[in-house]
Amino acid sequence: MSDQSSVYSAYRGNSYLFGGNAPYVEEMYENYLANPTSVPQTWREYFDALQHVPASDGSDAKDVPHMPVINAFAERAKQGGTRVVGARGADSELARKRTAVQQLIAAYRNVGCRWADLDPLKRAERENIPELEPSFYGFTAADQEAVFNTSNTFFGRDSMSLRELINALRETYCGSIGAEYMYISDQGRKRWWQQKLESIRSKASFPNEKKKHILERLTAAEGLERFLHTKYVGQKRFSLEGGESFIASMDELIQQAGARGVQEIVIGMAHRGRLNVLVNTLGKMPADLFAEFEHTAKEDLPAGDVKYHQGFSSDVSTPGGPVHLSLAFNPSHLEIVNPVVEGSVRARMDRRADPKGKQVLPVLVHGDAAFAGQGVVQETLALAETRGYFTGGTVHIVINNQIGFTTSDPRDARSTLYCTDIVKMIEAPVLHVNGDDPEAVVLATQLALEYRMEFAKDVVVDIICFRKLGHNEQDTPSLTQPLMYKKIAAHPGTRRLYADKLAAQGLGESLGDDMGKAYRAAMDAGKHTVDPVLSNFKSKYAVDWQPYLGKKWTDAGDTAIPTAEWRRLAERITAVPENFTVHPLVRKVLEDRAAMGRGDVNVDWGMGEHMAFASLVASGYPVRLSGEDVGRGTFTHRHAVLHDQNREKWNEGTYIPLQNVTENQAPFTCIDSILSEEAVLGFEYGYASNDPHTLVIWEAQFGDFANGAQVVIDQFIASGEVKWGRINGITLMLPHGYEGQGPEHSSARLERFMQLSADTNIQVCQPTTASQIFHLLRRQMIRPLRKPLVIMTPKSLLRNKDATSPLSEFTKGGFQTVIPENKDLKADKVKRVIVCSGKVYYDLAKKREEKGADDVAILRVEQLYPFPHKVFAAELRKYPNTTDIVWCQDEPQNQGAWFFIQHNIHENMLEGQKLGYAGRAASASPAVGYAHLHQEQQKALVDGAFAKLKGFVLTK
Repeated sequence: MSDQSSVYSAYRGNSYLFGGNAPYVEEMYENYLANPTSVPQTWREYFDALQHVPASDGSDAKDVPHMPVINAFAERAKQGGTRVVGARGADSELARKRTAVQQLIAAYRNVGCRWADLDPLKRAERENIPELEPSFYGFTAADQEAVFNTSNTFFGRDSMSLRELINALRETYCGSIGAEYMYISDQGRKRWWQQKLESIRSKASFPNEKKKHILERLTAAEGLERFLHTKYVGQKRFSLEGGESFIASMDELIQQAGARGVQEIVIGMAHRGRLNVLVNTLGKMPADLFAEFEHTAKEDLPAGDVKYHQGFSSDVSTPGGPVHLSLAFNPSHLEIVNPVVEGSVRARMDRRADPKGKQVLPVLVHGDAAFAGQGVVQETLALAETRGYFTGGTVHIVINNQIGFTTSDPRDARSTLYCTDIVKMIEAPVLHVNGDDPEAVVLATQLALEYRMEFAKDVVVDIICFRKLGHNEQDTPSLTQPLMYKKIAAHPGTRRLYADKLAAQGLGESLGDDMGKAYRAAMDAGKHTVDPVLSNFKSKYAVDWQPYLGKKWTDAGDTAIPTAEWRRLAERITAVPENFTVHPLVRKVLEDRAAMGRGDVNVDWGMGEHMAFASLVASGYPVRLSGEDVGRGTFTHRHAVLHDQNREKWNEGTYIPLQNVTENQAPFTCIDSILSEEAVLGFEYGYASNDPHTLVIWEAQFGDFANGAQVVIDQFIASGEVKWGRINGITLMLPHGYEGQGPEHSSARLERFMQLSADTNIQVCQPTTASQIFHLLRRQMIRPLRKPLVIMTPKSLLRNKDATSPLSEFTKGGFQTVIPENKDLKADKVKRVIVCSGKVYYDLAKKREEKGADDVAILRVEQLYPFPHKVFAAELRKYPNTTDIVWCQDEPQNQGAWFFIQHNIHENMLEGQKLGYAGRAASASPAVGYAHLHQEQQKALVDGAFAKLKGFVLTK
């Protein structure tokens, strides 16, 4: 082997193919030949390649396990047969080169993208990657014309010279498209990418009309930005300049999706290029956009939002028919829109009975820094393959301007090689593409969509471009990026480069200029730039929100159900199939619920919930319940999903009674989610935003954990209606209660929801009985009001007999916003009224009995917002001689409802009455962690509710 290069010699000396590892490799190969799936993926790929090396006689014979043959000859030798002496092939060097060729092919497929021509600014030198050099494998100039078998490639020939093969590999994997897909474990999908890329060598071949259309889209993208830049100087717009190929990508995606049967596309994106998408993709009238810049647009919302947060919808014509486009409203929290889009898509899929996502397509547009940096990206990706959140695969497009927000050094931008590396967790392929090659961008988009439609998997197009201006139009990026912006200043622009290229191909010297003039004329006229936008088309799947507009929260529906219906439903949800073995503890729960259904005993919380769900689905209202432990319930109270104790497979043997309530019932969906709050709640918000007919519930494992989803609560749930006019009926169940479980398992942060309450934007309730949760859940769907409902649900009350309700409270009445005093007191003798909400009521009632304090009435406020002034005032006036009113709560004084509730109580007090506070002292932590201290505090606050007023006292 003296003719081998020093590089290859070093490789051989250290490779896993040589030296002391040989016995291990031999054993691995034997295992592979017997069963290919028995060896690790990387070894299987290597041995697969060896199987394509022709035999020495030129045949296609496959290798077989060696050891059985060796053992057979050894046995013959023992029996006096011919002695067999092992021998190597005469041409071991040729065999070595054949193997090296397969390794070279694998190297380009794996890391060829790192040599791809991706940066329009051409700032970085080509990385040193020895595995992509022929010399790494011992090849010399003399080997360039040697012919090798390439039947495991898709270059169109079964054999090629080494020179031809290297050229083909570099054209395919090192051009304007850098593909990453070899980490995909499924061989079929991996071979799909090899066939698609290698058969065309990653090069587009478009007719002239297609090229002209691409230029027209680039002209529109650049034209809008330059028009706005000159007409509205200094106003923020988050320009797309430098990334104009993105508009061509979106156009191709929509047209090709329509041709493949997609009827709806839901798009989520942050600021960069959003105005361009609104005008040049969705067809928003430029005149309407200009009115927003000029502050003359019609303002009909309580708050409104800036123009680069706005959503939009339209219908456009495609080769396959009309496609409805929806751009989701998005706040400044960048990637937070991702799960919202996915939830909206799932709702549309369910409405269309489209479980594979063939008719609805989610498209998420990312910035490079946010894609790598925002945790909600990972949380959303983790939903992709789960049953309750599957949306048929998402097309991700990254507008990669290589700079992020204000990062002054690329070493600080991320810890991964590519900003897209996070998607490898779900084996999503990535096509990195040079934004200065718009044809390559369009080709990459075509391939990405085709992959998504074929395999229902996520896929990424990473458009490497640049940002001509600063993060917004008011900063100076050269302050921190002088080298980069010298390059950008010298760059002629993607449109100019492509126009020159087409001119050189004979498509017209003035083509680009003519298109630019035509677009400028359309801008001056404020006309559509997307042709054709279908102004009068309406899909039969469109949601009519009209019945839910302009409704008042005081509008009530009839939430009671007849006794006969109660009993029928109770029988259905407590029955299990024959030969289905439930756990003994669950069997007891079902037996108890059957007794509750008959009216033999009072109804507990779990049964109240179940009967609300059962009656809704029986009436045609779907129910979707999700969260980290909702099937069983965190506190083992729900048992909506039953598990056969004798099942033999993990994915079998479950039964959901609420899916078997009646014939032709509405769906009941119960999903134990991944361990995520932000993405899952965002998903459910998105689902509810597109389906007012379904009771959509997200339950936190503990209410405390809702703070992990605070962005969704603040930016969407609480403010979406006043900012964007988007009504939403999502329900949050947040377990809340002070039972001595410490600071992380006590508080759902009620005070935060109180602070967010205004403009009748949300409903915040804290029910304390089984009948109350029953009526509250039913009310959420039956009355024609769609507002987010936040329920502070209990923990200890789930099994508190005092919180149970008689059957009569379900078959008549409704949800009580204030529960009046239920003890027979002499109204004129009452001197003090204690007002409270939640579990503390039962502590107060017990204390009153111990003290014999018949001059104290207790009122429970079950709906904290919107505050029920009329009902509360009527209850308070039942006790005309009251002098003291006390608000009592479990939470610390700076938390809970106190600071919100005091002015509502004060508004309804009579002259001379005083308002005081009984509860824990202000605290930086929501609860103490020491059990004895908790008990001391709890006793003190209950005692304080009956003691003389002191400290803060508010007098009417």
